[in-house]
Amino acid sequence: MSFKGKPIVVKITGNALEEFNKLNKVVGQELVKGIARSDHQILFSAAKQKIELLKENPQYGIHVPRNLIPAEYVKLYEIKNLWKINLPKGWRMLYTIRGSEVDIIALVLDIINHKNYEKKFGYRKR
Repeated sequence: MSFKGKPIVVKITGNALEEFNKLNKVVGQELVKGIARSDHQILFSAAKQKIELLKENPQYGIHVPRNLIPAEYVKLYEIKNLWKINLPKGWRMLYTIRGSEVDIIALVLDIINHKNYEKKFGYRKR
């Protein structure tokens, strides 16, 4: 796929890769046990679907204002932009977009549940 005339590559890294692999393993175990539809399977399927959408349009998600980007991401990944995609059951997929003269990379940084998302972004319960 290409965007603005450049090929798009989607890479899963860090916490996102760990969570994606964990979901993949759980889903595989559930399928072996004959479980045909679970929250894990719904989440895993949605994550794979959103990754495919990113391959077509890296700006598919919701842009997070720069002043709200957690310092953890800036420090770990040296990012200048952050995007989020809502997944089922309150989960979020967080990614950054990097580009060069040659290609565009959508780097998936995190796949987290709503509670951890709120904690990471400093939201408080009212």
